[in-house]
Amino acid sequence: MSTVQTDQLEKINIPKSELPRIVIIGGGFAGLRFVKNIDSKKYQVVLLDRYNYHTFQPLLYQVATAGLEPDSIAGPLRKTFHHKKNFYFRMASAKNVNPVDKIIETNIGQLSYDHLVLACGSITNFFNNEEFEQRAFPLKQLPHALNLRSQILQNFEKAVLKNDENEVQRLMNYVIVGGGPTGVEVAGALGELKKQVLPKDFPELNLNKMQIYLIEGQDRLLGGMSQKSSEKAFGYLKKFDVNLYVGKIVESFDGETVVLNDGMRIPSETLIWAAGVNGNALTGMDTTLTRDNRYQVDEYSQVKGFDEVYAVGDVASMQSEELKRGHPMLAPVATQQAGLLAKNLNKGMEKTNWKAFKYVDKGTMATVGRNKAVTEIFGKLKYGGFLAWLTWMFVHLVLIVEFRNKLVIMSNWVWNYFTYDRGTRLIIRPFVKKKKKHVEQAEEMPV
Repeated sequence: MSTVQTDQLEKINIPKSELPRIVIIGGGFAGLRFVKNIDSKKYQVVLLDRYNYHTFQPLLYQVATAGLEPDSIAGPLRKTFHHKKNFYFRMASAKNVNPVDKIIETNIGQLSYDHLVLACGSITNFFNNEEFEQRAFPLKQLPHALNLRSQILQNFEKAVLKNDENEVQRLMNYVIVGGGPTGVEVAGALGELKKQVLPKDFPELNLNKMQIYLIEGQDRLLGGMSQKSSEKAFGYLKKFDVNLYVGKIVESFDGETVVLNDGMRIPSETLIWAAGVNGNALTGMDTTLTRDNRYQVDEYSQVKGFDEVYAVGDVASMQSEELKRGHPMLAPVATQQAGLLAKNLNKGMEKTNWKAFKYVDKGTMATVGRNKAVTEIFGKLKYGGFLAWLTWMFVHLVLIVEFRNKLVIMSNWVWNYFTYDRGTRLIIRPFVKKKKKHVEQAEEMPV
């Protein structure tokens, strides 16, 4: 081992080992699955993440809309792997890769590696619009969900103090950008709050005036699902009185008014951004990046042009004739890629023994509120309504990491179902929107 590598070992405080070291960047779905599957008898395993917990992102919208507390959808990374030998976790933000010297640069120092697995996830795509980046509410991390929850509840506390009807309306209007699963689920959850919860909390307000707008640039909702599922979701949201606008784009937002590309103006202080993501690639290997900031990888998840460097999940683009832009940026893709890469590395470095990746699409689903969801299994079985909603709940409970979290979430769902209530309507941390661009970006970085 070189002197440079030895110095970095001592600085970041990882012990020396005769085993080759694998460094994993990111404790999301891909990073979690990789660490679970990798044989730590053959490798020294080091996981880096800027948070000390794994977030179950599909349920972030429920934290944001007061359905769940944040600790119910998060699990401590150290606890998850405390039985795994030769495993080390460091809370650090990775900044740059030096593939020549095989060094990762972080905010707490540098670390050498023998093999590097980039599972950095994705960040919100604001389409290079500073105005949206500074003023809109993304929903990618737990801090984002808590910020949005505080904003929603604070708005109604402010509204009861206002006499100006225009000000009240602006506080009670919510605009969601993006008609994918996240946007649809947020709209449905806000619709439930409007009909079942907020009228009891705020009898002074006429909650019928609360308006929820869902704006989608394409010609239908849930573009990754079938036309049938899209139409079902559209109908479910209409029952929650959600104002649906497809084929329209948000052009500007000054913090008080949302302006669409057709000139429509919506008074609102809350713009929720669910309009897409980009890969969260690190600097140092820019030659292999795609337009959406993802690493180009081969069928074994190795970053093209770089030895012993791999990328899995949202930050990886495995392109082919059928998939010109790579696989969709979904949790099932991430877990399947990471699991296979770990199993391949367990076989040794001779790739003749490795298995090429082939994605098995087991299905897609989205919930639109109480007793309402759309589900597609293996692309063939498509159904909606109560059965789809039960399927959605079952699948999400199975995928939650911690057993305690499964119990907490299940008990919350049962309570909410029978009482029509949400017990986490707490403004623990009052939200004040930060104006500095770099602060907002820092919230986005998952590693």
